[in-house]
Amino acid sequence: MNAMARNHNEDMVRWLKEIGEGSEEAFDRLYGQVVPWLLPMARHLLGDRMEAEDACHDVLLEVIRHPERYDPERGTVEAWLAVQLRSRCLDRLRKRSKIVLKEEAEPIAGFGREPLSRPEETVLARMQGEAVRLALGQLPGLQRRTLAEAYFSSRSQRELAEDWQVPLGTVKSRVRYGLNHLRKALEKMGWAEPEGGDRHG
Repeated sequence: MNAMARNHNEDMVRWLKEIGEGSEEAFDRLYGQVVPWLLPMARHLLGDRMEAEDACHDVLLEVIRHPERYDPERGTVEAWLAVQLRSRCLDRLRKRSKIVLKEEAEPIAGFGREPLSRPEETVLARMQGEAVRLALGQLPGLQRRTLAEAYFSSRSQRELAEDWQVPLGTVKSRVRYGLNHLRKALEKMGWAEPEGGDRHG
């Protein structure tokens, strides 16, 4: 995280603390910072402005009620809010799917569940993609470049080694360490289970 982003997050952490102490001004400042990107994200995922506004309202209401639930060890305030927004959007899509299911008298065999699960899967894919992008940005430059080339280009690890004039084992090590650091970054953001499968809190 660069200095500007760190200072930005420190401001938001301070506002959360002040919100917990009852400061309306701190909430107004937080609101002004997060709604401009939370609302478009929710609207894009849900496809409905009123539902998007409701989802954002739910997230911000939870912030007012429990600002202490933010855990700095698991990422930035924005990442915390994004995870909450994802959860709210999924809840609304599940309810929407149940309504559709009730309106279907007898779904045709083989077509009953798959279409209903697609909106949720689409939301997850988009949010996970954004989480991976943010996590990649936290990696050291060499590891970030290696992972990007290894997974988003058509070249093999052997071809990368030849191009960069390093041993194949070096490329493999960079990929392995990069994936390990990527997982840790995603764990902090709440997008990956810690190794061993147990998560406290």
